[in-house]
Amino acid sequence: GRLTAPGAGRSRRRALTIFAAAAGYAVLGAPLAARLAGADAEDDGNLYRWRGQALGARASLLIHHPDASEARRIVARALAEIERFEAVFSLYRNESALVRLNRVGRLEAPPLDLVDLLSRAGRWSYLTDGAFDVTVQPLWDLYRRHFSYAGADPAGPDAPSLARALALVDYRALEIGPERISFGRAGMAVTVNGIAQGYICDLVAELLRSEGLGEVLIDLGEIHGLGSGPGGTPWRVGLADPRRPGGTLGSVDLVDRAVATSASMPARELPFAHILDTQGGRPAERLLSASVVARTATDADALSTALVASSRPLDPRADWNQMGIESIFTLNRSGKVTYYPMARA
Repeated sequence: GRLTAPGAGRSRRRALTIFAAAAGYAVLGAPLAARLAGADAEDDGNLYRWRGQALGARASLLIHHPDASEARRIVARALAEIERFEAVFSLYRNESALVRLNRVGRLEAPPLDLVDLLSRAGRWSYLTDGAFDVTVQPLWDLYRRHFSYAGADPAGPDAPSLARALALVDYRALEIGPERISFGRAGMAVTVNGIAQGYICDLVAELLRSEGLGEVLIDLGEIHGLGSGPGGTPWRVGLADPRRPGGTLGSVDLVDRAVATSASMPARELPFAHILDTQGGRPAERLLSASVVARTATDADALSTALVASSRPLDPRADWNQMGIESIFTLNRSGKVTYYPMARA
């Protein structure tokens, strides 16, 4: 989960990886996967791997299926769905639905996926008292402009500039409906980079389930484990340690569950932490990272972003439990990991 500026998220985004097996069919072993590591599109017995680009990142889809032609069809369908989402949610495409909304200030007859996603985002904005807020984009634009000049103040924009940008950050002024999405104030803009990866992860998992694939692991920056893993055991997923590339803070087991991690680390293109506090307007500094396990990657993504973005601790609420949140892991600036278990709703 992350609220990122255009360009910042692209370089930091991990590769999209999907492993899927037909329901009731034996899953692959590691040696077979290794033999296909360099393939662009290749069959090996009952294993089909496609490698290329999706959502602006390196992508790998691995399908274990008794019918190779069916595996290729399923891969094509998943890629077409991902492409459809890109045309709706991307900040990098000039004619995406989101860019057109930000450019004009309103969007007539919006795509239903955008209506659904922004509605779910609004729910999390309410549940976190605005710590998660998709209307943060004007604040990001301010920081990008500030640091685009040589000799820019490393402390960031000045107080008056921050105040003007923050006046445009308010999820309550975002009007969402099936006929129209619009802003209540001129100059507002949205980014869904703190929730869209989880949302797409969930929908692609459901697409693969509808194709009869019972064992699916999707890593789109956020991770969704559909069904169990190899041999009927849970999918074991490491919790990323933002201080060490490739390092982990521990692991969680997933069966029909998702996990998302947000980290407040400097973006590659910009010299400040890439999650912003929507209350004070400064880069988030209270936590280094937060990981959330939930029934859906959408909700895990949004809450992990909110936990890091908030300038104050967010106390777990009963509402979070009703939203399918099951456990939370936080890493503070001193290196302390705290675990918050929540009973299943």
